[in-house]
Order: sequence, then structure tokens, then C-alpha cells
Amino acid sequence: MKSLFLSTVINAIALWLTTVLITGVAIVMPAGETKQSLGYFLTLLFVAIVFGLVNGTIGRVLRFLAFPIYVLTLGLMALVVNAVLLIFVAWLTQVLGFGYGLSVDGFGAGFWGAIVLSIVSWLLGLILRPAVGR
Repeated sequence: MKSLFLSTVINAIALWLTTVLITGVAIVMPAGETKQSLGYFLTLLFVAIVFGLVNGTIGRVLRFLAFPIYVLTLGLMALVVNAVLLIFVAWLTQVLGFGYGLSVDGFGAGFWGAIVLSIVSWLLGLILRPAVGR
């Protein structure tokens, strides 16, 4: 349970930092909400949970199916798969969140957003997982 909570928090922080650094990736909130409000935090948490579920289920299947292409491209296909998963999460959160959630403006924003998200998640996991005592 502690590991699941930590993964969700890491995803939420990484998603927030991705929305700050990449202009085409944003969190869509209810009208009147600011980035300092509880609604923004809950929307970010909702997107992090959906991202974790999609990455853990559909992401694993997609990576398995694309394995031959991974080998041929020496792993560069992972960048494309991660971008597609980020765009899918944006679409899914918009549908499940009734118009609120993650917004990705195109493949370029999804590509760079996935790179930033991966690096930030990796760094935060490197720092926070040993501190919690996994």
C-alpha cells in the first residue's frame, strides 16, 4: 500500500513539473479554479492515478507487442510508445473526468512531455524510494 501511494505521489509531482516545463501539456480544471486550489490538486491526483493504471496495464501490453520494433530501433521506439501513452491518458482523463484532466496539444508536446515525465519520475523515485524504505 505504501508503494502504491508513493508511486501515485511521484507521478503527480512529475506530471505537475511536466505541465510547468512543457507548454503543450496542461491540466484542465473547472472554471474559476486556480493552480493553488484544492480542485487543481485533486485533478492532478486523478490524472496521476489514471496514468499509473494505464502505464501498468496498457503500457506493458504495448511494450510487449512493440518489442521487435524496440530491438530494430535500439530502444528509440520507447519514446514513441511513451508519447502515445501520454496522449491516451490525456484523452482518457478528459472522458472520465467530464472534461477535466490532462490536455496534450499534439504529438510533439506528448513526445517531449513523455521524456520530461520519465526523467522526473526516475529522479524522484531514485530519491524518495530509499528514503521511505521500500
